[in-house]
Amino acid sequence: MHSTMDSQQVSRRRFMGGAALAVGYLGLGPNGLLAGGGAGRSLGRYPQQAYDYESFAKISFNENPWGPSPSVLEAMNGAWQYANRYGYPDDDIQQAIADSHGVRPENVLMGAGSEELLRVVGLTYLRERTRVVGVEPSYGYVYEYATGIKADPVLIPLLGDYRQDIPAIIRSTRQNYRDVGFVYLCNPNNPTGITVTADDVRRLLDGIPEDTPVLIDEAYHHFVEDPAYATSVPYVLEGRKVIVARTFSKIYGMAGLRLGYAVAPPEMVREMSAYMTGSINALVKWGGAQALRDRAAEREVRGKVIELKRDVIAQVNDHGYDVLPSHTNFFMMHTGRPVNEVGRDFRARGVLVGRPFPPMLDHLRVSIGTREEMDRFLGAFHEIFPARTSAASARG
Repeated sequence: MHSTMDSQQVSRRRFMGGAALAVGYLGLGPNGLLAGGGAGRSLGRYPQQAYDYESFAKISFNENPWGPSPSVLEAMNGAWQYANRYGYPDDDIQQAIADSHGVRPENVLMGAGSEELLRVVGLTYLRERTRVVGVEPSYGYVYEYATGIKADPVLIPLLGDYRQDIPAIIRSTRQNYRDVGFVYLCNPNNPTGITVTADDVRRLLDGIPEDTPVLIDEAYHHFVEDPAYATSVPYVLEGRKVIVARTFSKIYGMAGLRLGYAVAPPEMVREMSAYMTGSINALVKWGGAQALRDRAAEREVRGKVIELKRDVIAQVNDHGYDVLPSHTNFFMMHTGRPVNEVGRDFRARGVLVGRPFPPMLDHLRVSIGTREEMDRFLGAFHEIFPARTSAASARG
C-alpha cells in the first residue's frame, strides 16, 4: 500500500509541476495582457482595444471555425420569442439527444458545455483524498478540478506510441480500488488525437471492479476514421457504470454557446442532477435540437476538417516533421523545440496555436481552422521551422 501511495503522490506533484510549466508558456500578449489560455478560456475575455482578437488565426482551442449551420441559426433566432419566459418549449431537446443515441430521456443529462458535465462528475463521485485515475497528458480540466477539491489524480504515462496504457489504468484502479472515485478516459484523446479501440475499452471495463464509475469523454467522436473505434454508449444500455460525455462545441460549432450532455444509467443521472446549475438557455436548446437534425451540415464540417487536416499534415511531413495519427479536428506535431518558444513565435506572426501539454513539451497541438487560417499557419510554420531531411526528422 505504501508503494501505491508514493506513486500517487508523485503523480500529483507531476501534475502540479506541469501546470506551472503551462502557466509559464502563456506569457504576455500585446500591452502586457495574458496571451493563450487553458481549457474554456478565450481571448475574447480580454479588452478588444488591447488585444485584437479578430486579427489572429485562432487554431488553439479545437473549435469549429465555420460556426453553427444556417438551420441552427434560424432555429435559435426563432427561439427569441421565449427569452422572457420560464417553462418555455425547448424543441424537446432531451428527447432529440436520446433518440440520436437510441437511449431513453432519463439516460440524458444536459449541461452548459461538456466542462460543466465533467465538473459535475467530479462533484458527484469525488471527495477529499479520493482519486481519479487517467492518463497524462489528457484533457487536464478533470484533474484540475480534482485537485481543487483536494482529490488526487493518479496519472498514468502514455505508452511509447502515445496510446493510452489500458493495462496500467486497470492495475492502478484495482490497487487503489477503495479510494477511486472514477476512471477518466478521453477517446479520442486530447491532445494526441489517438483513439482507444473498442476492444481496449471493453478490456478496461471488464478489468476493473464493476461498481467503479468510468467517464468516457467523446468530444471528438464525429471526426474519427479509425474502424477499430466505437462509441461507448452501448455500455450504458448494458447497465454498466459508464458516463459518456459529448459536446456541441466541436462539429456543431457552438463552443461560445455552451451546450453539452452526458449519457448514463438513470440512477447515475439522478445522482449527478443534484449538482447541476440548470444554466442552459432557450436559444441554445433550440439550436442544439436542430443541430442533431442537420446531418448534411454535420457531414459537410466533417468532410472539410478531414480534407484540410490531411493536406496540412502532408505539408508538415514534407517539410520533415512528424505528426501523430489524429482522429480529431486537430493534430499534434513534433517540433524538437519547447512549445512555449514555438507558441511565442507563432503568436508574433498572428497565429494562435495550442498550449503545452506536459510532459510532451516538444509537441505542438494545432487545431484545424478555415483554409485561410491553415494557410497562415503553414506560412508561419515555414518561417519558424527549417526544412529537415528525412534522416534528421527520424532523429527528432
